[in-house]
Amino acid sequence: MFLRYGSNNINQHSIHPDWYLASDHAPLFITISIIDEAVNTSKLSIQQNSKQEIAFVEEVISIFKNLDTSNITNKECLENMVNNLDSLVNRTWNKNAKQTRITKHSKQWWTEECSRSLNDYRTSRSLDNWKKFKKVIKNTKRSFFNMKIQEVANKSHGPWELMNWINKRKLPAVEAIKYEGQPCLTPESLWRALYTTFNTTLHRQVNTDVLNEIGSKTTATWVLFLKEEFR
Repeated sequence: MFLRYGSNNINQHSIHPDWYLASDHAPLFITISIIDEAVNTSKLSIQQNSKQEIAFVEEVISIFKNLDTSNITNKECLENMVNNLDSLVNRTWNKNAKQTRITKHSKQWWTEECSRSLNDYRTSRSLDNWKKFKKVIKNTKRSFFNMKIQEVANKSHGPWELMNWINKRKLPAVEAIKYEGQPCLTPESLWRALYTTFNTTLHRQVNTDVLNEIGSKTTATWVLFLKEEFR
């Protein structure tokens, strides 16, 4: 057991020799405390292509336009201006953003028009409003995914990245080596495939005419060497 040296929480263990049961080792016991962590189930967000997004962008642009940078004379003035700018942008964000719940059913394509249409149907429970709601959903989805396709096509020039069949796939855990169309399942078949593949020049004729320009003694030495190599 490896523990953290010098820690009061993760450096205390106990030995229980009466817990070993059929083993010949006494188990070690340690208690590790886990700190509670708060998981946020909601967040502030601004719907894309909404009136709130347009208002937020316009206000931020106005903040930058009206920013007075003439009095930045030292580091302290710069830090104060940056902090002031951060506060103004955060205030503008909180003004235009709304609280949304994070669930597994959250939809990126959902818009305010979808919410209004759904509320109209829930209020009236009429068939016409239901058909209108379904039409709004269909058009919203189409517009959203067409926009995503354009983003992928313009950014990476790879529209095929949207297809599922180009995603990474899990390779099989085991794949047999094949030789001449047959899997090699025994050491003998593996050796035959290896030997045949890497000894393809075993029975080839050696052309020694290129050695004619070399002296006879050197030629005889090279011929003997080549015969030994290809034997």
